[in-house]
Amino acid sequence: MLDACESQVRLMAGIVVTAGLILGIFWNQWALVVPAFAGLNLFQSSITGVCPAEWFLPGCSE
Repeated sequence: MLDACESQVRLMAGIVVTAGLILGIFWNQWALVVPAFAGLNLFQSSITGVCPAEWFLPGCSE
């Protein structure tokens, strides 16, 4: 079972990726940088165990 912080991080990543894709398709191709950044951040956090999003989300303080 996921804890509250992990659920918040996954929800935020999903929103960022979806919003970036929609903006990239319908507004400007450069908006696709947003989901690319989110994906790189997820990759980095899986290796290092450090997720910058946790610093800003409520309930994620250690």
